[in-house]
Amino acid sequence: MTPASAPTPSSSRPTRVAVLGAAGRMGAAACRAVEDAGDLELVARIGRGDELSAVAEAGAEVAIDLTVPSATADNVAWLVENGIHAVVGTTGWTEESLQDLRERLAGADGIGVLIAPNFAIGAVLAMRFAEIAARYYDSAEIIEMHHENKLDAPSGTARHTAAAIARGRAEAGLGPVPDATEKDPDGARGAVVDGIHVHAVRQRGLVAHEVVQFGGVGEQFVLRHDSFDRISFMPGVLLGVREVAAHPGLTVGLDGYMDLG
Repeated sequence: MTPASAPTPSSSRPTRVAVLGAAGRMGAAACRAVEDAGDLELVARIGRGDELSAVAEAGAEVAIDLTVPSATADNVAWLVENGIHAVVGTTGWTEESLQDLRERLAGADGIGVLIAPNFAIGAVLAMRFAEIAARYYDSAEIIEMHHENKLDAPSGTARHTAAAIARGRAEAGLGPVPDATEKDPDGARGAVVDGIHVHAVRQRGLVAHEVVQFGGVGEQFVLRHDSFDRISFMPGVLLGVREVAAHPGLTVGLDGYMDLG
């Protein structure tokens, strides 16, 4: 199948969906969510070792990629080449890999790809609120907390949040976050992403959690989002599946499909 002959989801029948990484906890939750949605049809479950060709053979119009960072870029490139829209929850994307994908999509007429650092609606709202709050506070830091099996750090959500804070600070004309630290041989101050300190916690019993702390003269403002179960991501996943065909090209962040101003 070529991009020119890519199937277009029709309102008269369920959209045909494949899930990549179907054997994982997120993948299994996505499969259940698609099966429970009356306007969607799960046509392929792809696990480790399965051929991607099964996605095209099943006639999938949209594929959800919930695999691992080492595989996701190749998976999405294959989907684009085969005219299949992609909704991606796998992190690990770099500016270079995103640019490669943009160039690939430029030659794939009408194909849409959504890469979402976080599918939880509350997490998306927290990122937007963080960008607004960043204009008004001298200090900002991020603490992200995830389960012990997460492969990358900082999380994609934390990186996306740091970028949002940096945009807000730039709009307000704020300079670097004040920090007098001169010695930190053990890295106690955490990573620095877009000028914002980010601290990553990996701990058994957690799912996905983020705290954004803002400090000003005499006050602190805290934004917090907690996902206690992977089911919290499913409304965002389904939103992405339903909207991706209407947004050709690359969209980074679920907020691109939401009216947040």
